[in-house]
Amino acid sequence: MGRRPQENPALDMTPMIDVVFELIIFFVVTIKQEDLYTRLNVNRPAAAGSSSSSSDDISVKIDIGRRIDGNAQGVILYNKREVSRHELDQNLREIAHTSTKTPIIVTCEDSSPHKALVDVLDICYKNKLYSVSVFSM
Repeated sequence: MGRRPQENPALDMTPMIDVVFELIIFFVVTIKQEDLYTRLNVNRPAAAGSSSSSSDDISVKIDIGRRIDGNAQGVILYNKREVSRHELDQNLREIAHTSTKTPIIVTCEDSSPHKALVDVLDICYKNKLYSVSVFSM
């Protein structure tokens, strides 16, 4: 008996490619994308025309810089009046009793010492005033 030449069986790839594409389409259509913006912890502004209390319209301005005569640096000005850290603490405590959501605006000169800013932020935190904005002049 003679040997027959062996035939290599051919595997048709077309049906396999079709199945892969159908699986890709299935997974793309059924996947649920998670919205990252819903998980961010941010304070969003109130809608226009919403009612706000009168305490929301008040803001406190604290300046850290030089005295009016320009002598000392790191002076804390509360409503354009020089105050000590103890006086600032008393004033912010009174504000916190009214509303802890009162915005505090702190402006610093470029040459003001870092310690003065940290002191002001510590006093705000101590009185549970967390709506603080810091600006550099």
